[in-house]
Amino acid sequence: QVDLVESGGGLVQAGGSLRLSCVGSARTFGDYAMAWFRQAPGKERELVAVINFNGVSTYYTDSVKGRFTISRDNDENTMFLQMNDLKPEDTAVYYCAADPTFRARASYEFDYWGQGTQVTVSS
Repeated sequence: QVDLVESGGGLVQAGGSLRLSCVGSARTFGDYAMAWFRQAPGKERELVAVINFNGVSTYYTDSVKGRFTISRDNDENTMFLQMNDLKPEDTAVYYCAADPTFRARASYEFDYWGQGTQVTVSS
């Protein structure tokens, strides 16, 4: 069991930056691949980025490449999402998720989820 808690969301103007954090409860946090998903109103939950268990490998969806950076600190059981050059279309609830394998990409593949944090980007 991995309990996940996100923080760092808020309201920001277009072009601004935010840093999201996700803290995990388990002593085995470092065994899991971690991901950020987002869900905008009326839309399906979509994958944003994934990082493998030791932080060496990452994956980004095309729309955030070059703007967002996923990272993790296993000593602190924490994962981060640095979001730069934010756009109104980035507005969504952002969720962190955990899975034993880095191959997971679809939301149904992830075993554990946080409660979400709202990110709103004004134009």
